[in-house]
Amino acid sequence: MTRPICILVSAMGGEGGGVLTDWIVGAAQRADLPVQGTSIPGVAQRTGATTYYIEMWPEPWPTLGGRRPVFGLGPSPGDVDVVIATELVEAGRCCERGFVSPDRTTLVASTRRVFATSEKSAMGDGRFDVARVMRAIREMPRRALLVDASAAEGQALNAVLLGRMAASGAVPIPLDALRAAIAAGVAPEANLRAFETGLALADPAPAAAPAPTPRASLPALLADAAATLPPEVLAVADIALPRLARYQSARYAATWMERVRRVLAADPAPSGNWRLSAEVARQLTLWMAYEDVVRIAQHKSAAARFAEIRAEVRARPGEPVTVTEHMKPGWEEVASLLPPAPGRALLRWAERTGRLEGGMSLRLRSTTLSGFLRLFLLARLRPWRPFTLRWAEERAGIEEWLARVIEAAERGDHALAIEIAALPRLLKGYGETYRRGRQAFAAVMKDAVEPALAGPAGDPLAAGRVARAREAALADPDHVALRGALANA
Repeated sequence: MTRPICILVSAMGGEGGGVLTDWIVGAAQRADLPVQGTSIPGVAQRTGATTYYIEMWPEPWPTLGGRRPVFGLGPSPGDVDVVIATELVEAGRCCERGFVSPDRTTLVASTRRVFATSEKSAMGDGRFDVARVMRAIREMPRRALLVDASAAEGQALNAVLLGRMAASGAVPIPLDALRAAIAAGVAPEANLRAFETGLALADPAPAAAPAPTPRASLPALLADAAATLPPEVLAVADIALPRLARYQSARYAATWMERVRRVLAADPAPSGNWRLSAEVARQLTLWMAYEDVVRIAQHKSAAARFAEIRAEVRARPGEPVTVTEHMKPGWEEVASLLPPAPGRALLRWAERTGRLEGGMSLRLRSTTLSGFLRLFLLARLRPWRPFTLRWAEERAGIEEWLARVIEAAERGDHALAIEIAALPRLLKGYGETYRRGRQAFAAVMKDAVEPALAGPAGDPLAAGRVARAREAALADPDHVALRGALANA
């Protein structure tokens, strides 16, 4: 029996979930399909999560012979055909509540994270287990269509997700009707561009591709990953490879593949569990896409950011809005953009003169031509990255970390290898936050990891000592707890 198509949109305040719902409803009406949309306000977990629900009859009005479908006002577990989530944990929440089912649901979700208050207020690392959420997203729906957050950078996320859904064919709405609905709304040109971006993210054809080389294209890398990587690692590769290709190049993404394969070769994978390789793949992705001056400039000069600011201050069309960026770059940030030799010389001078911890206070108006051009030019320094001090340091740090993981795995210390693989969790943020994390990472590697690897293989306490040192570093930004944990290791 023909039944309605049920669509659930899970979004947070200010993310355009209501606009996305209006586009779908408006497009269905243009296609002469019976449709109904409702919204269900939620509690304020971040900026106020809201659920939008749409029921649509798959046949146009003329075929119904005067009959009118009776639509429901809210979703029921097991009865949802399409779930669209603007944030990763919101997608996981839909899985948890039973709205995602393997026999019928197409899940379209962004991999971006917007941390809940409980995550940000925790003394240690209070973040939800992303690996667990990703596992649920891969296993529970009939089809999972993930959109890497960087794919929508500078564009409206809701329109990108709509394009991704349209490309999947999960909803019988013609593309022209969707485009017409977007064109009738606000900011039609920008939203149509974002919609086309989502359409272009359709799954690549599984054509045979040669083995990837450092210059392989992204489609070839994705095809090779799908053919050769275990499921736990493939779930990360589907996100990592496009993200790193956009961050730097396809050749850079191929470097990620080569590094992951080295760990796979050493991973004992007890009982077929590739947890170690999956953790390395996830942490390696975040580390290789590190936040630097270029990346910050890209964020601050993105068109979507200015659109969000205008929406936050409720600026009317044509009303001027001034954005002043307050930045405090230090000599370390300046040195990170220089080649290794002059960069290290500048750091030695800054340390000798006591200027290393300080910074230059800058106020830059990004809504003026001169201010925007400075950010724009910084953002275009991506090809210069491989020649900088920061690139050289991060590459050396990654290789040292991978060597320790592989050493522990090859000598049979699987638990220790997993704890070493999780250490890059200490490396996050930018500026002073990153500097503290780097110091903690170096201390744990020197005083916990190296003694564990120098000791007898199979020591059941070694992994615990590394884990306690890592958690101590996360719990205390001043590293008092870390020093105590390392002293008692």
